[in-house]
Amino acid sequence: MTRTRAATGTPARPAAELVLTGDLARPARLTVADLRGWPQHRAHVTFDCATSGPRRHRFTGPLLHDVLRDAGPAFDPVRRKDRLRFLIAVHGADGHRTLLAWPEIDPDFAHAPVLLAATLDGARLDHAGPQLVLPQDRCGARYVSGIDAIRVDGAYRPPL
Repeated sequence: MTRTRAATGTPARPAAELVLTGDLARPARLTVADLRGWPQHRAHVTFDCATSGPRRHRFTGPLLHDVLRDAGPAFDPVRRKDRLRFLIAVHGADGHRTLLAWPEIDPDFAHAPVLLAATLDGARLDHAGPQLVLPQDRCGARYVSGIDAIRVDGAYRPPL
């Protein structure tokens, strides 16, 4: 059944969904509305765009670390170095993707304030999907719009 808006009769756009998978105790499917359930952080950023020069934007959303920590990454929290082998692959609906290392976002290491933005310049991203925001990056190449999947992977496993 197709949902419609009562006033116009036009089909309602479904909310974008983000799938968390990989080495997680609690894989999940999240909407942008779900992301507003975590503490919200703000980032006013300027980054250089290779095609159009400096871009300035305001973002709000939860820290990537908080969302992934709640999903239960499969490292041993007592062994601090165990988390060093974990990678985070972020994929956008348009095919754009990037890779981060867990220590980049971990408070015990680099503690970068990487956001899963729920708003861009005051506009909600419910239908477009969340955006990866790395305020520390000079270049916007790792910003991924319309995130549809994040995979956490304990990349290195020693041979038995």
